Amino acid sequence: MAIDPALYINRELSWLEFNARVLHEAFDPRNRLLERVKFLSIFSTNLDEFYMVRVAGLRRQVATQVQHIPPDGMTPAQQLQAITKRVGELLEQQRTCLYDILLPELAKHDIRIVGMEDLDQVERQRIDAFYESQVFPVLTPLAVDPGHPFPYISNLSLSLAVQIHDPASRSTPLARIKVPKSLPRWVPFGKENHFVPLEQVIGAHLDSLFPGMEIRDWSTFRVTRYSDLELANADEDDDLLTQIEEQVFQRRFAEVVRVEVERGIPRDLRDLILAELLEDQPPEMPTLTEADMIETGPLLDLGDLMWLATMNIPELRDPPFIPVTPPELRDPARPIFDAIRQGDILVHHPFDSFSASVEHFLTSAARDPDVLAIKMTLYRTSGDTEIVRALTEAAQRGKQVAVLIELQARFDEVNNIAWARTLEGFGVHVAYGLPGLKTHTKTALVVRKEPEGIRRYAHIGSGNYNSQTARVYTDIGLLTANQSIGADLTDLFNSLTGFSRQNAFRNLLVAPRNMRSRFTEMIDREAENAKAGKEARIIAKMNALVDSDIIKHLYDASQAGVKIDLIVRGICCLRPGIPDVSENISVISVVGRFLEHSRIFYFANDGAEELYFGSADWMPRNFDRRVEVVAPIEDRSLHPRVCSLLDTFLADNREAWDLRSDGTYVQRKPGDQPVVAAHERFLQNSWGMQALQSAEPTSSS
Repeated sequence: MAIDPALYINRELSWLEFNARVLHEAFDPRNRLLERVKFLSIFSTNLDEFYMVRVAGLRRQVATQVQHIPPDGMTPAQQLQAITKRVGELLEQQRTCLYDILLPELAKHDIRIVGMEDLDQVERQRIDAFYESQVFPVLTPLAVDPGHPFPYISNLSLSLAVQIHDPASRSTPLARIKVPKSLPRWVPFGKENHFVPLEQVIGAHLDSLFPGMEIRDWSTFRVTRYSDLELANADEDDDLLTQIEEQVFQRRFAEVVRVEVERGIPRDLRDLILAELLEDQPPEMPTLTEADMIETGPLLDLGDLMWLATMNIPELRDPPFIPVTPPELRDPARPIFDAIRQGDILVHHPFDSFSASVEHFLTSAARDPDVLAIKMTLYRTSGDTEIVRALTEAAQRGKQVAVLIELQARFDEVNNIAWARTLEGFGVHVAYGLPGLKTHTKTALVVRKEPEGIRRYAHIGSGNYNSQTARVYTDIGLLTANQSIGADLTDLFNSLTGFSRQNAFRNLLVAPRNMRSRFTEMIDREAENAKAGKEARIIAKMNALVDSDIIKHLYDASQAGVKIDLIVRGICCLRPGIPDVSENISVISVVGRFLEHSRIFYFANDGAEELYFGSADWMPRNFDRRVEVVAPIEDRSLHPRVCSLLDTFLADNREAWDLRSDGTYVQRKPGDQPVVAAHERFLQNSWGMQALQSAEPTSSS
């Protein structure tokens, strides 16, 4: 059946609407002031990644005329045009938010970002001394003339473009100065919480860098380069590692896809920057045009505002919270394996402690003399973590330790290469994934010798094994001794590290093997139940819904009478509320204090409800180009907890946004009703078990 483009929202434009919701949090006066600054910073860094990957990919499609047309029917050129328009609108909102709202609000609390012209004589002397001792020795001015080609400009680096007049030659060359990341972007000058941007400090001292020259003009600019990986097929782990190391190196020299300049930059300086970058652009890559130069406000690289957002001013930030230890793990004298053997343990991060559950599980496995082997996947991990220490300690104690590290985790490639080499140095067997597939699953398997024989313990999660993101991402995980799950994970790890081509699994939904077919079967089953007058309902929570085939099955289920609630944080290509197509489907997005990251799937199944969770969104890449695991929650005593979590999201009237069929979002307002804010509920109780007056129960449980 042909796809009707009118039934699908463009993926890229949907993502921009998600980032617009992030930006809205910076406007929202209900958020504490420094939290608003944080959201403005996140909006900026999100947009950086969007240009490095998504916009860059569309530009290449236009240049090569090898075009992928998505289900919504927009060509790459049409998408780029629409993106440019929407980004322009969002950047105007960002400027308004920062300069008209946040900076004045910060000033009321005596937190200021000022220009060099605002300093008095004593303050200027302090800045001069700082420049002479800390900044000047680090700077390297680079001239651009026939003897000095335009210098390489690294991705996302902030630079000064300086137009110089040479009295001797009467020439007006261009010079570039990189603003060093090794120095603080916000320079204090004596008054507490008062700062001058580093680029302005440099700009005020250009005479020291170009003695004997006349400074005609200067301005800041910033480039964004294509940053995705392009790998040929590799058959050996070493080949894959070598390819990725080479690609990471080459990525530094990829084409420029965006040039940010200050609003009001002199025209001749703007033209000089563009002309020099055009000379630097690889000839086979898309050319730069005036449209690729984006004017911001006076300040570029607003991601650096995150430093200000984390200042220790408690009254301007969200109050801290202490994650709780799950009740099943609170007895320090009780081994964690005894607790898991007694029953499955479900955890909800960051509200449930990551260190007291996941890290405790792996540390205990490393030190337990009865543990024979540990196997796990690492997609993104944090720095010097308990998990890495546990794996190296286990290997040193003689246990069999196998770790699959995904080297293609975007923007974490360098970190993961380093961790792979570190683990190998301690005797850990490291595999690097499967050619053509990213290993995105979050799984760990512990094999233990017990009096009854060998027993397998497992952790399956929706989030990365990363102690830093576990404090700000919401994820769920399961600690289990379920024999079928343990057997499935054994088969999965054998296929990841060896030559097995396992296609059949007992309990787990595994991509790219059986996940797509199992989800479509369950959606279709709900449709058949609805047609037969049986209980039918679907609730699905995820980060993104893009897959057109799954969307088609959801439309069919809606037309069969299935009530479908979708909780989709980011991209959603499905249009809800279309008469006779999706009128039984509602879509909400929750954007709040924490980044919603858990994936949960509920099917009523005529009263025999089924609940699943795991690492996969409903996107083509997750179904077809990644190794993913979605697991059933088989212990029905845990179902009320997960259902209460879903009920809390659906009842949210503070952090939730409703998606309309035209692709726009409207934030819910409490009105006269009690405020239901999901994240606040979870801070009070990890599973949101408070009675929700306005929530329709998910199930009889």
